[in-house]
Amino acid sequence: MDTFPFVVIEGLDGSGKTTLRKGLFRLFDNLYGVTPLSVLTTNWLDPEVAADLVDGKYAPTEANRDRYLAALRADKQATVERLIAPSLPLRPVIADRWLLSELAFFQVKHGQAPADTYAELAGAIDLVPDLTLILEAATSTSMQRAASRGAGDAVRDDWDVVDVQTSVRATYQAITGNPVAFPKIGPTVRIDAAQPRADVLADAWRALLERGLTPDPEGSIR
Repeated sequence: MDTFPFVVIEGLDGSGKTTLRKGLFRLFDNLYGVTPLSVLTTNWLDPEVAADLVDGKYAPTEANRDRYLAALRADKQATVERLIAPSLPLRPVIADRWLLSELAFFQVKHGQAPADTYAELAGAIDLVPDLTLILEAATSTSMQRAASRGAGDAVRDDWDVVDVQTSVRATYQAITGNPVAFPKIGPTVRIDAAQPRADVLADAWRALLERGLTPDPEGSIR
């Protein structure tokens, strides 16, 4: 490999994505002396579409659906061009959600088929993740964890409810079960998120090692 890996973490709210992202960050930093870049599924890099991003995510309606999708496309294109691509020769990039979550959002909130959303977004994403880690846990487990978060962590009444999160989980499974139809999601690995956090991190790190996505001690890429 000529660059560091682009790794995506997906899963329901409360499944442990942030904890895993922080753990991978520390492993790369402490073991290899390389500081990863952490990005989110939305990074607010294009001010012209910021209002559409807010409206579409937090107050989704049929009227703002297409504007939100166009705004996501612009934001992801800017994220790839300005953050991810320039960073990969120098450091790993770890994304807390990416394409899979957007496909699930439009399916669950708008009834839009993942294939249709993918067709709109894929053209803006030139980079395919080297690996997507999907944290698998029962909906009840993830929701219990999400509800126990501190006051600074948002829990949305229109999203963090059983029927919605169950639909999101089912959509994740349907999409990843058909990788040929969604090639820009890249290779995926499922990890049991109900196990202790240390074991989740160990499984994720093992998945990276098995695919040669970690630096060797001298700093080059296997």
